[in-house]
This record gives sequence, C-alpha cells and structure tokens, in this order.
Amino acid sequence: MYKQQVTILNKNGLHARPAAEIVQEASKYESEIKIINIKESITVSAKVVMELLLLGAFCGTELLIEATGKDEEEAVKNIANRIAGFSSMDEGD
Repeated sequence: MYKQQVTILNKNGLHARPAAEIVQEASKYESEIKIINIKESITVSAKVVMELLLLGAFCGTELLIEATGKDEEEAVKNIANRIAGFSSMDEGD
C-alpha cells in the first residue's frame, strides 16, 4: 500500500469538475485507490464521481490518498498532483 496526504486548496473545494478529473486519472490504474477525508473519517473510491462528491472536501480539507496494487505509487502521486493543481482552477467560477 502507498499513501500520500494532500490538502484541498481550491476555494470551491472538490466539486463535480475536479471530481470527474480525479476519476479520469484514477481509471488509468489497475490499483484499488481510496480517498479518505481524514477529519470526517469518510473513505471513498477514487474511481466513482458520486462517492468523491460525498467526501465533503471543502477548501482546507485534509485528504489521504491510498492505493494498493502494482501501480500504486504512480497512481497516488499522479492523483495527488492533480488535486494540487486544482488550487488554480475555477478562477472565474
């Protein structure tokens, strides 16, 4: 298992568009990938948009990404990078 913690920096939190991008990225990997809202103890699949939206991940939320499988490290790092990139998204929203 490989894990990495990230913080939601996007002022709009983890809404539909970023959630869809996470699913798109996660779907590239064979590993089972989970995202956990640390404070709320909510665990969801990174491959299901509706589950990601249930995280309640607002700006400042600490998430733990964990994956198990042959491409676990690559999956976690790339999803974490994707989430970090959301801080500059939605400037016009």
